[in-house]
Amino acid sequence: MSPTPEILDIWISPGHDFAGRHGQERLENGIVECEEIECVAGSGLRGDRFFNHKENYKGQLTLIAEEVIDDVRQIIAQPDADPAAFRRNILTRGLELNDLIGQRFRLGEVELSGSEECKPCYWMDTAVGAGAHESLKGRGGLRCRILRSGVLKTGPNDFELLGPVSAQSDS
Repeated sequence: MSPTPEILDIWISPGHDFAGRHGQERLENGIVECEEIECVAGSGLRGDRFFNHKENYKGQLTLIAEEVIDDVRQIIAQPDADPAAFRRNILTRGLELNDLIGQRFRLGEVELSGSEECKPCYWMDTAVGAGAHESLKGRGGLRCRILRSGVLKTGPNDFELLGPVSAQSDS
């Protein structure tokens, strides 16, 4: 892990393109790129499709590593695949995201808990390119709960591992 992890990009989307769309075409709600985002404890990212989704939701914020995206681009032979197409909120560099599952940590001024891997679904082949779904298995990013509100900004961010997460619901 690098001494100071970076947030390279932040994205939100006002609506769901894939949820509940099995057997149908995707919707096109668009993705909004942000320099900074308000993270609200227990609710999510202000303006995102999952804001206030449900109580104690385990995917209030999602992270994905630049290193994984670069590797997937090579595997699927799509070197210009847009990182926003991976449908995660925060693109990071210098964090081992799977190591944060079950951990409380601080990124910038925001305290988070790593809920679980953000498992890829078959829609990744539509959103990113053929083969993306398979190549993301086991490293699709990190779903997080927001424990303490604050603002995340692109650029270098302080990081502190705070310890294991206490028992939480599987919402």
